[in-house]
Amino acid sequence: MVQVYNCHPFGSQRIVQTKQAPEVFCCGRDSVFVTCAGGCKVEVFTVCQELCQPLCSFNTLGKVLQMHYSEVGDYLVTIEEKNKVSSLRTYVNWRCQSLGSSRVSVRMVGLQLDTLSPASSKDQMEIIEMPLSEDPLRLSSCPVRGDLLVGCKNKLLIFSMKYIPVHGTPVLDFDRSLVLQVSGIVPAEVYFCANHVSIISDLEVLVFRLTPEQQEVLPDISTAIPDLGKLQEKGKKDVLPLKSSHSLECEDYVVFDRPVELIGEECKSCSIVITPESTGLSTDPLTTFHVSYLLYRRFTPDFTDGFSVEYTRLHSLQLMPMYKTGSHVIADAISTKKDLLSLFCFFSMPHAGYLYSLLNNIQLISVYQYPERSQQAVLTPQLLHVITRNNLQCFTVRCSAVTVREEDPYIDTTMKTCPPVSMDVCTLRMQLFIGLKGIQHFNNYIVILTKADLEDVPEKGKNSKRLSRKSGSTKTKVSSETEHGWNLYIVSTTPPIQLYREMVEYSKRYDTVKTQGSIHLLSEAHLLLRSALMNPDMINSADKEELEAAFRESCAHLGDCFSRLDTKKSHLALPYYKMSCLSVSDVIDRVLSKDFPQEYGKGFMFYLKHSLCEELEEQLSEEAALKVLQIFKATEPQQLPNVISSPCMVNVCPAKAMDFLETLESVACSAIISLTKATMALRMHDLQKYEAEMQCHPEILLLYGFLEEPRLLMIRKNKEIIPTEMAFYLRDALPGLLIAALVAFHENSKMNLKEAELFFKVLCEKSDDNDVPQMLVDFWEARLSSYPPDSILQDILFKLTSHYVCRICKPQHECIKSLKSAEDLRNSCSHFGVISPWVSKMVSSGPSSCDQCGDLIKLQSLLCGPSLEIASFLPFLDFIPQENISHLSIHLICATRLLNYESSIERLLDRCPEAVTLYAKQEIKIGSQALWWNKLLPELCTRIRENENTNDIFISALKDTLEMISMELDLQDFLNVLPDDGIAAFFLPYLVNQSEKKLMV
Repeated sequence: MVQVYNCHPFGSQRIVQTKQAPEVFCCGRDSVFVTCAGGCKVEVFTVCQELCQPLCSFNTLGKVLQMHYSEVGDYLVTIEEKNKVSSLRTYVNWRCQSLGSSRVSVRMVGLQLDTLSPASSKDQMEIIEMPLSEDPLRLSSCPVRGDLLVGCKNKLLIFSMKYIPVHGTPVLDFDRSLVLQVSGIVPAEVYFCANHVSIISDLEVLVFRLTPEQQEVLPDISTAIPDLGKLQEKGKKDVLPLKSSHSLECEDYVVFDRPVELIGEECKSCSIVITPESTGLSTDPLTTFHVSYLLYRRFTPDFTDGFSVEYTRLHSLQLMPMYKTGSHVIADAISTKKDLLSLFCFFSMPHAGYLYSLLNNIQLISVYQYPERSQQAVLTPQLLHVITRNNLQCFTVRCSAVTVREEDPYIDTTMKTCPPVSMDVCTLRMQLFIGLKGIQHFNNYIVILTKADLEDVPEKGKNSKRLSRKSGSTKTKVSSETEHGWNLYIVSTTPPIQLYREMVEYSKRYDTVKTQGSIHLLSEAHLLLRSALMNPDMINSADKEELEAAFRESCAHLGDCFSRLDTKKSHLALPYYKMSCLSVSDVIDRVLSKDFPQEYGKGFMFYLKHSLCEELEEQLSEEAALKVLQIFKATEPQQLPNVISSPCMVNVCPAKAMDFLETLESVACSAIISLTKATMALRMHDLQKYEAEMQCHPEILLLYGFLEEPRLLMIRKNKEIIPTEMAFYLRDALPGLLIAALVAFHENSKMNLKEAELFFKVLCEKSDDNDVPQMLVDFWEARLSSYPPDSILQDILFKLTSHYVCRICKPQHECIKSLKSAEDLRNSCSHFGVISPWVSKMVSSGPSSCDQCGDLIKLQSLLCGPSLEIASFLPFLDFIPQENISHLSIHLICATRLLNYESSIERLLDRCPEAVTLYAKQEIKIGSQALWWNKLLPELCTRIRENENTNDIFISALKDTLEMISMELDLQDFLNVLPDDGIAAFFLPYLVNQSEKKLMV
């Protein structure tokens, strides 16, 4: 469905002052080139601002049949006829003719460059002859690189543009780089852009891409001729080559092939074969080209206006590139830089035009239905211009919508969006001209040719029943002398800003009648500005700031429209308002100033809720905050606690907020309402009211309330975590509830460990990174007790052990009582293990540790637990001194976990012998019990012997050792391990006693 409007995309028009009727014309950059009927002369007119003046003229070597201008390289290429022979020529440095110079040189392409003098290369025009084996039929130059494509009957030739330094001056030349043999189609039009080639015949379209390959291989004919066997092997359906679109004549009937559309690999089944052939002139002989088919489409004739082939053919083939936002063009005839982002293909039947996207995803973007038969069309990034017999029509396009999505795959989010590609196209204007014949476009101008006295098109039904292509393709020629009433117009297109404002004004008539109609036209205006901003020439333009301001304004208009909707698209109000850069206060004022104050649209409420939930820096005034409360009271009162907790609402009047909450609480009481009221009470310094609200619910429900609205405790600002007034109060009054709330935040991915660390440092006013607040340690311990996932378990263990080691290594540390004791942690968390008796013995025998914080015991408990990886803790041992018995226990726990029993026994005998037996009983198990009699027994005997005074500790340890050995070893083995130094009598009573016990067993 085509929307019809009546805007004014065309501005002033000027007549090109040619003396005779124009026959061939082209345009580009700032010039219009015209040749008159039968003449061998090109007139050049310059177009600047409101002036159209003759620039220069120059003679050609033959009658110009076609010509094409390339902005890249600033050259004019022509197909000329002389003595019934067609030739291809390029005119370079033609602007010097405007300076009065008549010097002209003629040379063959690639030859005679060394004969040019430095002076003559600057002030003379060059005609470059390009010899061809076949007559040239069609021309096209690449708008990105300036390369030239020439279409002949059976081949396509590509000439690469290049600059060759001659006497220090760059001279433009061409290199015939590639020949493409073509069969199955005779090109009626060709187009070339960025290695993409498109061809049309009367009823067929083919688009393919040329990909250079750096390898010496034979041309892959599989790209042109399908291998049906391979297709079947891949599991595809049998695809037979499609017949040519040439009609089959049979008696009194003409039979045409069915219409078809093929995309990508499917195109191989068409009847057109493209075979690349290297010319051998390329600078890199190893470069070959691979042909990739992109699009093939075949039509049946359109007989809407009668049975004449002349009026049923495809026309207006075009490839249009679009560039990345911010890409630029160096304003220089030699070097050009454009960052290509998307490419579009347009072609037209008499009553319908087709626009395809080619680069990343080949798809049909838009179909344009014309109200009458078209003669020619030209596509621009902003609009499509079509001429019929007596009308110049203007349609909107979707190229910018496609390009912006190619540039930013995440365009459709809550932060940004763009009108959809599938949106219906619309007609902006149908302007009357008499006898329209041709149209071209450059910059902000359209050039149209009119000839008012052309013979009328034969009426329907008066054609012969038999249709012949030959007879149908014959044109009635009228001599230029008999023609009159012709004109060549240069029509300026309306600047994007001006047309945008007109479209916005036009959309207002739909405001109260049909919102969707207003959205459609505003979306068209939005896309118009997007395409203008993508123009590479706009980067250094003085109009860019005005365009950007208009773009933001268009986003605001679209936000207004979607804010009133209650459909599935109403959420688009949010990204459009975001792109408008309006503040929340501005948006509220815009909505409240409309004529719909009683109802707030779903889109507006979506925007408002989402904006208040974000961590915005904007702070609403007290008046604006009150408006927000009134809006939510009228629409969604249950959201009031969340709204009041927003950082944007920091200036809200606490007393008025309390009134709104009490009204809500009378309907439905909940913990979050009480917590929000408690927050307002703190702002009013009403501690009695605060206490009353906090006692309305048990702590578990308060915890759920904090989890529902974390902003009651913390606010994010510029990647910072700021505790609220409620958090500071809970720090002193209910630290356990605060810790539990933070643990719940972390468990539910509302906060990570780094953010928790920042939170507690700010809360406890600790600016030193090395000074860990006790509440943060309590948080780590509580999080460990809640059994975190393995992905963060070791991280938390590392943080805790680091802190414990740091504290026990500082005897003079400030001791703060922790939320949970070591015993509490052991009873509530399996990550904390039971401390071995020998460890407890060591600690009790040494200096007393800090019982208030219990960091040493907690560290020992973690090391005795199952979760802490001992390898990750070993580096900490370098920081723990061994002079203290308590510190030594840490070293021995680690050595024991590494199965270093022998060295541990030696150190215990040296430093804490009273714990050695407990150590042996606890740690020396099956497989290592030989240490009892091979290591411990001899060591004890030696130490007792060396000690002059009787050592009760060693003797007691020896008795325990002998008791264990006697139970484990036979009598003979037991005797063998006893010392043989003559003191066996010492062991005799003990030996007899133990032997009797064993016999009784």
